[in-house]
Amino acid sequence: MISVTDLRNGTKVEMDGGLWECLDYSHLKMGRGGAKVVTKFRNMETGSIVDRTFNSTEKLQDIYVEGKPMQYLYKDGQDYMFMDMETFEQIHLSPVLAGDAAKFMKENMEMEVTMYGEKPLKITLPNQVILQIVETDPGVRGDTVSGGTKPAKLESGATVQVPLFVENGTSVKVDTRTGEYLSRA
Repeated sequence: MISVTDLRNGTKVEMDGGLWECLDYSHLKMGRGGAKVVTKFRNMETGSIVDRTFNSTEKLQDIYVEGKPMQYLYKDGQDYMFMDMETFEQIHLSPVLAGDAAKFMKENMEMEVTMYGEKPLKITLPNQVILQIVETDPGVRGDTVSGGTKPAKLESGATVQVPLFVENGTSVKVDTRTGEYLSRA
């Protein structure tokens, strides 16, 4: 059990029959009466976000999750096929687990899958990935009204803003957290 005053961003707990991750917390001390802890939780199974207020004396059941290295194999209908790098077992994962990271996934890419027991909760990509540009307009010299960038479609299907000098077929490094172009690879 963990006291609600010990909650931090990223703390994972079990409450209301679900698995939740703390996104934000703050301690409030009223003029009279006890302190309150105002929190924001994200359901790790459905992705829904809930605001909750607790008395400072309440306790929650903390959970242990582990990250397993897995390889993304291919997309099977709506689901994604992954292979456990240790046991070579293949599992289907839903698009809800990938979230926004799905647009930067390409076949045979290694990433971490957060597991609670045998249940997958979340797919975490590396902070930077190298992807090839499959479609972009040619850059026109002197066309810097738009800040010197142009849209480019990557092999994974995502679209990012790249500098004018980047051409089709170029491999680029992209930050998966923000979706921004970092450099040529």
